Amino acid sequence: MSKVTLVTGGSRGIGAATAKACAAAGHKVAVNYVGNKDAADAVVADIQAAGGSAMAIQADTSNEAQVVAMFDAVTAALGPITGLVNNAGINGGSSRVADLADDMIARVLDINVRGCFLCAREAVKRMSTKLGGQGGVIINISSGSAKLGNPGNGVLYAASKGAIDSLTVGLAQEVAGEGIRVNAVAPGLTETDMPARDKLDGASKTIPMGRAGQPEEIANAIRWLLSDEASYVACANLRVSGGRI
Repeated sequence: MSKVTLVTGGSRGIGAATAKACAAAGHKVAVNYVGNKDAADAVVADIQAAGGSAMAIQADTSNEAQVVAMFDAVTAALGPITGLVNNAGINGGSSRVADLADDMIARVLDINVRGCFLCAREAVKRMSTKLGGQGGVIINISSGSAKLGNPGNGVLYAASKGAIDSLTVGLAQEVAGEGIRVNAVAPGLTETDMPARDKLDGASKTIPMGRAGQPEEIANAIRWLLSDEASYVACANLRVSGGRI
């Protein structure tokens, strides 16, 4: 069966690296984006230049109608989706809890949690052998901050990723008998445009390996979990953090 993988938030950072890694492994890849079409098209162009198959697909993952339409469009263009990388998310800034605005709380939870649930729901509907599908793999992108809590500068983001950890555990057990493996990858500090520069500059002091990770290093872990080599791995949360707990 041909592997068709949808990567949400696939136009930059870990998402872009994951899309390219999956394509290199022979997957047909759908690169989801919200507003930066040029960046998504660039990822697709890189994949196609390397001989792979890819498409860019616009959708706000916190919008139910757009999520359903995205899954339908990818299926029509590339075939039944066999892999979902639930990567789309925002960090919500560095406010203390006491300083959080209500609209920011709503936005972070809407994108990081609700969006992840909506995409997982649509994937299960299409992959589940109980519902006529052929099985598949869902990888939820969590964060090391879910365990650390990020006091003082990111409790909201950490809490949203804690919800993703719980979703992974519950959903993995719910659909394991329906041909679907569900796992999470929890990156540590990674060189993308999300973390503040001071965090990256101070990486050598907080990370045992003495450096921040590269998006490609996270992508390799995701690619492995999507592969048949991980056929007995479900309900796992793989920490990719350079030794930082």
